[in-house]
Amino acid sequence: MKKKLISVAVIVFSVVSLISGITAFAAEKDAGGVRAAAETFYSALNAMFTGEVVPMKEVWSHKDDVSYMGPGGGFRFGWKQVLADWETQAALKLGGKVEPKEMRITVGQDIAIVSNYEIGQNVTADGKPQNVTIRATNLFRKENGNWKMIGHHTDILPYLQK
Repeated sequence: MKKKLISVAVIVFSVVSLISGITAFAAEKDAGGVRAAAETFYSALNAMFTGEVVPMKEVWSHKDDVSYMGPGGGFRFGWKQVLADWETQAALKLGGKVEPKEMRITVGQDIAIVSNYEIGQNVTADGKPQNVTIRATNLFRKENGNWKMIGHHTDILPYLQK
């Protein structure tokens, strides 16, 4: 009886270890997918600074539950409002570039949070360069196997406030 219990315990331990390994592998893979989605967002953001909004459309979920609280202030809900804000910003053609720094990723089954700094430079309407150092939180949801942005929240930049 004691040998059977030990055998069962070894089997249970082996199965739990295997499941833990598979789960860890899946979480690592998802973290890589989320990192790639975040990097794609920052590439789209920099394209938006030149007036190009199409890459931003590809990064975002187009559902009604998305939200955006950007550096110009305000709070946008739903894809139509969020897209309208990105189109307005693209029209400003701020130029410059920002990059994520100190990216921290938390991944759940279908939701992920990415927190980081956005550091770089934009150009204001009067042509003066402005340094950018703000905090950002990005939310992603897995949709049809792809990580799509569902939320973006940053500190406010005074020169962008309306």
